[in-house]
Amino acid sequence: MSNEEYIIMKRTYFARRCAVALALTLCLSSGAARAGESVARQWNEVLLDAIRADFARPTVHARNLFHTSIAMWDSWAAYDRNANTYLHHEKVLLPLAEVDAARGETMSYAVYRILVSRFVKSQTQRSLKALASFNAKMAELGYDPDFTSTGGESPAALGNRIAQSVIEFGNNDNSNEIGGYANLHYEPVNPPLVPPIPGNPDILDPNRWQPLELNVFIDQSGNVIVPEIGTFPPFLGPEWGQVTGFALMGSDLTVYNRDDYDYWVFHDPGPPPMIGTATEEYYKWGFEMVALWSSQLDPSDGVMIDISPGAIGNSPLPGSGDYEAYYDFENGGDWGRGHPVNPVTGQPYEPQIVPLGDYTRVLAEFWADGPASETPPGHWFTIANYVSDHPLTVKRLGGTGPILNDLEWDVKVYFTLGGAMHDSAITAWGIKGWYDYVRPVSALRYMADLGQSSDPGGPSYHPQGLRLYPGKIEVVTAETTAEGERHQHLAGSEGKIALYAWKGPAFIEDPDVDVAGVGWILADNWWPYQRPTFVTPPFAGYVSGHSTFSRAAAEIMTMLTGSQFFPGGIGEFFCPKNEFLVFEEGPSMDITLQWATYQDASDQTSLSRIWGGIHPTADDLPGRLMGEQIAQDVFARAKSYFGREWLRSPRGRIGSAVAPD
Repeated sequence: MSNEEYIIMKRTYFARRCAVALALTLCLSSGAARAGESVARQWNEVLLDAIRADFARPTVHARNLFHTSIAMWDSWAAYDRNANTYLHHEKVLLPLAEVDAARGETMSYAVYRILVSRFVKSQTQRSLKALASFNAKMAELGYDPDFTSTGGESPAALGNRIAQSVIEFGNNDNSNEIGGYANLHYEPVNPPLVPPIPGNPDILDPNRWQPLELNVFIDQSGNVIVPEIGTFPPFLGPEWGQVTGFALMGSDLTVYNRDDYDYWVFHDPGPPPMIGTATEEYYKWGFEMVALWSSQLDPSDGVMIDISPGAIGNSPLPGSGDYEAYYDFENGGDWGRGHPVNPVTGQPYEPQIVPLGDYTRVLAEFWADGPASETPPGHWFTIANYVSDHPLTVKRLGGTGPILNDLEWDVKVYFTLGGAMHDSAITAWGIKGWYDYVRPVSALRYMADLGQSSDPGGPSYHPQGLRLYPGKIEVVTAETTAEGERHQHLAGSEGKIALYAWKGPAFIEDPDVDVAGVGWILADNWWPYQRPTFVTPPFAGYVSGHSTFSRAAAEIMTMLTGSQFFPGGIGEFFCPKNEFLVFEEGPSMDITLQWATYQDASDQTSLSRIWGGIHPTADDLPGRLMGEQIAQDVFARAKSYFGREWLRSPRGRIGSAVAPD
């Protein structure tokens, strides 16, 4: 890539991101304070903006969201007789008329100090603007950021003490924050894949993660990294399983050892399917489904579907023996058939008929890491804020009891949701580090290099090759490359495997106007639906972080609000025609993503990663199931701080912060 091409690519990327950010501002949340927003909400928006400016690190930002939520909670609880503080244990008795102002001041100093401590170490230019925004928020609220004293009884000093407790705790929680979160033990077993070069000839173990070697790497927050020649983005967080969590249980922990290092695995789902083992067929099936769904990314193919909650969603999770039946292998999606009526209005949901290729592309980009790149944990905070802002939301914890004011609601929502996102990151990345599982771009190219495994008497047979599906996965032959035949443009590649799939970034010169479309390509040139400067996230696939985060968040939102449904029976996000997509032009018409329930949104998240070419099915459902368990444990523990008595679990809890006595 020339310097000129790189500059054009970078400008184009950020121009498209601006459109996405605008959509976010209009539809979900805004970093600017609105009238009546609580001080907790204002600081949460500041943090979300800072995350958007930082490197796309889901583990790190799940931790940042939780640790700032701890500071908010302890600041609020310090002035409440009945609430239990979590990490910093001080109680202040003030006249009722003075409590609101004191809480706001304490909370602001606490969160401000933590944010500065965390983001001053960032190496992105945009993070410098985030640091300035922290000072701007303090000035807007009327506080002096230069007041650093931890002595005395002022609300500001208490806030500084709370921040000090959180910062010291973070320096000793096994995240290696002091070392820039760098890996201390993990090393990849496979040499890197160079995506522009066809095939995957150098992979040593097709069951293990393979790094990518790129000339330019642009993460999902838009940060540009130009690696040194011969280097590649390292695995993000393979040792994260040892990070101190919130409600993770000792009974859910398994410790494995590899290369003299202990990998902590919570909610161990067991190994994923592996080629060369008894689970080889499921390995092939899952990755082949990724290839088949890649053919559903063309908005001009004439396939139209109803994406309203009346037609999709309402998809209960399967048992372990029904994983394959859950998915529609050929047509995409799952076994959900939608909701017969909106339970709030009592009326059917209005159909929304759109091109399948628009819907799938929008899903792949919307759920990638959040509409404005706040990573999946931050994305669910924007959804929580969207719900909090809804005029039909009644702020009763669990749907019962007294109506809470905005500040109490926000700190309890953030504390609970933050704990769930943090424990999800620890759980998912602990599993990623130990099982170290391969991504679709590596597995599909590896199997394509071997050949086909359906016809022992046919050309290019290999027992570990791809299976053939007429019209979708085929062998290139002299007959199929004859003039006028479907593989004519692949002449000279006889014996290779062809996929009917998204054609990839080579067919996109200008993402403002170009659509790659779908067609026959050589399987050894297959790309996920991603930018050529990203390709796939820099960490192992199994289990899906998106599936774990999203299912945990959906369950938390259900338990916090007391309803599985969005307010009014529907949640929405508008994606304008030819303004929303970043990877290529689109969508070809206005599309509004809609969800009846939080679980529907979570399920859509998981399916989006298959359409986007990032995960096979094996990564998905185990993540969703463990997300449910994480949410239940987190909600039970979070509630124990909301009243006078701290409820001890009968199971041994480890990896938690300082538990009050």
